[in-house]
Amino acid sequence: MRVYLGSDHAGFELKEQVADVLRDLGHDVVDIGPYTDESVDYPDYAERVARAVASGEAPFGVLICGTGIGMAIAANKVPGIRAVQASDPEMAKMARMHNNANILTLPGRYIDKERAAEVLSVFLSTPFEGGRHQRRIDKIGQIEQSAE
Repeated sequence: MRVYLGSDHAGFELKEQVADVLRDLGHDVVDIGPYTDESVDYPDYAERVARAVASGEAPFGVLICGTGIGMAIAANKVPGIRAVQASDPEMAKMARMHNNANILTLPGRYIDKERAAEVLSVFLSTPFEGGRHQRRIDKIGQIEQSAE
């Protein structure tokens, strides 16, 4: 599966590690940068990954900044994106099952590679339940459309 990956400078080190984890899991990683730990603006990378996922270039994206919060906020501005910050496998599981989240954001300053790999594996392997949850996802889409 293709996964888009991006970070800012605070998430750079973990992004490099997550790229290896994704490849080890057999995924095709599209790393959109940055390629050094020099200071960058996280919204630039959040938008690039979010637009790729929203357009169908990949089913999932992963974004990493210091807390994962800024990336989630920025990515969620793109219609069709449901980005969630999760640093716990159970949160990642529920985000997929109930919210059909399509971008995972990780807190580069607060999670290590092993925990990130666990969260990522759960996020990518958990299916959306649909059913009553689909109705709620549809309502989110209606909110997006009314905001345009």
